[in-house]
Amino acid sequence: MDLRLVSKAASTFTISPEIPDDYVGNLYDFFYTSVLHSKDLNKGRFTDIKRTTTPGKWSLAYSVNEENGKPTIRVEITGGKPLTVSLTPLAEGVSEDAMQQAKDDVGLAVNLFEDRVRKNSIFFAWRKGENIQPEHVSNSADKSARFFSETQILLVMVSLALSMVLFYFLGVYFALVVVAVQFVLMYYSSKINARMSDWRITKSDPFIHLLECSLPADGGKGVQSLSKQKLVDLKKEVYAEMASEHKEIDAQKCQQILSKYGINVKAEDFTTREVNAYGLVEETADKFGFPMPEVVVSNTMAPNAAASGPSPSRGVVMMTTGLFVQLQDNEIRSVLGHEFGHLKGRDPLLLFLLTGAEFLFRFYVLFQRFPIIFTTYWFILYYALVLAMIYSFARVLEERADMTSAMVIGQPGTLADALEKIGFQSVLLEHSPAYRAQEWLSLDSHPPIYFRIARLRNLQTPVKIRHQFLDCARAVTQGFIQSLF
Repeated sequence: MDLRLVSKAASTFTISPEIPDDYVGNLYDFFYTSVLHSKDLNKGRFTDIKRTTTPGKWSLAYSVNEENGKPTIRVEITGGKPLTVSLTPLAEGVSEDAMQQAKDDVGLAVNLFEDRVRKNSIFFAWRKGENIQPEHVSNSADKSARFFSETQILLVMVSLALSMVLFYFLGVYFALVVVAVQFVLMYYSSKINARMSDWRITKSDPFIHLLECSLPADGGKGVQSLSKQKLVDLKKEVYAEMASEHKEIDAQKCQQILSKYGINVKAEDFTTREVNAYGLVEETADKFGFPMPEVVVSNTMAPNAAASGPSPSRGVVMMTTGLFVQLQDNEIRSVLGHEFGHLKGRDPLLLFLLTGAEFLFRFYVLFQRFPIIFTTYWFILYYALVLAMIYSFARVLEERADMTSAMVIGQPGTLADALEKIGFQSVLLEHSPAYRAQEWLSLDSHPPIYFRIARLRNLQTPVKIRHQFLDCARAVTQGFIQSLF
């Protein structure tokens, strides 16, 4: 979804939904029925709803109300691809935040519909000249990336939990062993990620090829009619057939196999895309002035990217095919900028130093001088404070990586759009203040999506931040406090 401001004075922008042309009418129906008339999403915010539907021409208009029910903004949506959206203030003093929220409402609705279309589509990914790698349904590669990449918060938490159990069996020297093992895993995390991925991307063969079969929007039999196992079997059959012949996906042959499962599609329902995965990483590395890292891709529909390693010179960048499906090239670059921000800040190393120091302090100082703490309820309080410290520090590092991408790549709005696409379900839930507070209090190393998006969209380009860590620590602290009131 490309969201582009056309005229600040007219408050008009365009959105290019990433859907087949014959789905445009369904998008308007979805917006009208499932968003504007939804009891969960509307709650009195949208009134005076009007729509016009004629063959090949659609329009939708509604008013956005304040909490007291007073209409403040009139929204008009017209056209197909792209949609043209106009926002007109209906009262004096309408805030920029209210205008941005009205704009975000439209973007969120498009994201929700795009997700519905993706769920009714079938995707295949491959590299020319290499063995077909069937898609990972279990998302194991994505979980591996989260474990060994970025701030490696999951690795730290698992190490801490195991150490508490094993300490009582192996004695005081075990603390040194745990820290040493954690350091080795952190240092070689890039190699671990590379081994668990499907394809190594090289300069001589930089492309990932995608084939999307968008099933008709006319209500015919689609992906939703298949069980999860049937869909897995279908994909395996397509991959096996292609691997035995050309080592690439052929739309005509794919069409024949789909028909065996009762899914009838036409040639025009297939679209192809070629992503220069190596080039995207190379451009980002050049922006940062880093040596070119190793590039690997995992064939899973979970959208994710990770740059792992203790330093830029030992980095490995992992991307999933789901990232290529869901984001455009400029959005992928901004996401990569976030991951390179972790490498630039040496965030895995910083978190290792913090947790390693706490771990050694706990067993060689605190335990030796105040052993009673470990046999009373005070230890629960102590451990809760340690977890709060670690996760707060990790959230600051994540926020700093966002700011680094905004400064180096220079497209904070594009990164915000990418985050909204990837995390739109959380954005939807975070409309509730209670859920926002819950997100801040959860064991998540990332700040809530709404907070990250708002921070990025409020930045002025070119972005200049003198003391990044202090600025991000202040912002994260303020965001948490504001969520409580």
